Amino acid sequence: MNAAPHPPGPDVQVPTRMLVEALVRADLTVDAGELYATAGSLGMTDQQVRLCIKRLVAEGRFVQEGRGRKALLRATGSTGRAMGLDVEFVAHSFRQDAGLAPWDGVWHLVAFAVPETARTARDALRTALTDLGGAPVQGGLYLSANPWEPYVEERARHLGVFDHVTFLTTRDLRQGDQDDPVELARALWPLEEIAERHRRLAEVARPRLDRLLGQDLPEPQRLTIAVELATAFTRAMEPDPLLPSELLPQPWAGAEARALVARCWTLLERSAEPDGGNIRLFRLYGDLARASAR
Repeated sequence: MNAAPHPPGPDVQVPTRMLVEALVRADLTVDAGELYATAGSLGMTDQQVRLCIKRLVAEGRFVQEGRGRKALLRATGSTGRAMGLDVEFVAHSFRQDAGLAPWDGVWHLVAFAVPETARTARDALRTALTDLGGAPVQGGLYLSANPWEPYVEERARHLGVFDHVTFLTTRDLRQGDQDDPVELARALWPLEEIAERHRRLAEVARPRLDRLLGQDLPEPQRLTIAVELATAFTRAMEPDPLLPSELLPQPWAGAEARALVARCWTLLERSAEPDGGNIRLFRLYGDLARASAR
């Protein structure tokens, strides 16, 4: 008697743009034939793929060589750098989970007073600080528990507002009467909302891990699982400020979810076909999974 099939788990809606980025190979190219085939397995139409490619090219994120399914998409320098930064932050989260990045007790603050004439740049800087995990303390003042200065400086220089930015570090932070670091973190960051995103990631990862453990899945199904995991992982990680474990409630949902995803990636990388190993998604996340197991 055959074993009962594993339930597929919650559906993951994969944006076409994220699918393209997931299929970037080690040489920063995407094979359009593979892109269309994988998109079809995820229920996307060829028209969706064509429109997405057109937008990515118009935004300067990719250059298209050739046409149709025989085309090759080549990531531009800025796209490659952004992907590298994402991996750097993910690697840091795994180091935190393993206890290899303990908090030194230092708070990192950034203050800015950008004139109204540069409102667009000011708004972009505010968004960048939030994307980097900063919490608004009060008007024009943002806080992080991580040494984010190089990333803030790079963004502020790019926006042309670096002269309006002030950096400060302190071990003595108090908001009103509250100076306990754990309570400050609870008050300044939406920790329950962040934890809930990680719980949803775990709900996606568990049944897919069962499928990978229990069946010899064909390559298209493994690639589909990989893209779904990457999508769910990104949705959980993008709003995560990656606070040190010393500031988080324990056990932390993010650590559990990342451990499940790491096990999935280990199995996906082991079973990848020779050509699949060239997909940057497998290589980068595989490296992170191996590092988390050490």
